[in-house]
Amino acid sequence: MSFIEHTTETAPAGSVRALESIAGNLGFVPPPAARQAESPELLNGFLRMSALFESVTLEPVAREVVIMTVAARNECGLCVRMHAGKLEKLGVGEGVVAALSEQRPLEEPALEAIRLFTCAVLDGRGEVDDAGLKAFYAHGYTQRNALEVVLGIGTYTLSTFANRLVGQGTSTAQGPGRPREIPEERRGRSMTFGRGVGGGPVRTFAP
Repeated sequence: MSFIEHTTETAPAGSVRALESIAGNLGFVPPPAARQAESPELLNGFLRMSALFESVTLEPVAREVVIMTVAARNECGLCVRMHAGKLEKLGVGEGVVAALSEQRPLEEPALEAIRLFTCAVLDGRGEVDDAGLKAFYAHGYTQRNALEVVLGIGTYTLSTFANRLVGQGTSTAQGPGRPREIPEERRGRSMTFGRGVGGGPVRTFAP
């Protein structure tokens, strides 16, 4: 049974502001967000968690490595495509994007370190041995960064699971069931949602 693809007219009241924000940023509401709008708590929860993750001390490319690692492992094709676009906007080469999409090692040591640490956290369900932590810290990362990785994993586990549940995570077919592509000029664009550390606006992405 398909999930309802909501608009601002049909969505529960608690989801309307989020859908308006997404539509204002992207020019439309992506089907995953439209379907997840059935639960205001989930949709708003993801957007707020994503906004918090965007405000952490990890550099933008490092954050995207965490996201892509989770998305690829959870086989959320939509998330991989969207965040591949974000990496391209950040100036990351196609080789890095392809390696992340295919769960292969990265040539850049610091990026490979955060990819491996993300995998270690996932494999250990949060438990990482001293050797794994030392290898992560050896590339300039901190204990704060380690906990920020956990935030990223939690945020995008929620996103990828929800996308797959509503039938939008893995579709690659052409036709009505294919997730609508974000126009190239809008890929990687952020939107203001919530307040960050110090009360300033924070930016997030959808879905």
